[in-house]
Amino acid sequence: MAPLPKKKHSHGRTAQRRSTFKASISAISKCASCGKLKEPHKACPHCGAYK
Repeated sequence: MAPLPKKKHSHGRTAQRRSTFKASISAISKCASCGKLKEPHKACPHCGAYK
């Protein structure tokens, strides 16, 4: 069995700990051939071109 915590963590302290587990924004670039948005270093999902 794990030991129980001695004191209650405040809401602010809990929120500070959880603030690092946020979703990151992925990078988006334009396709050189069709001009639609795509992820860098990947093939275009619309036209299939890669560089």
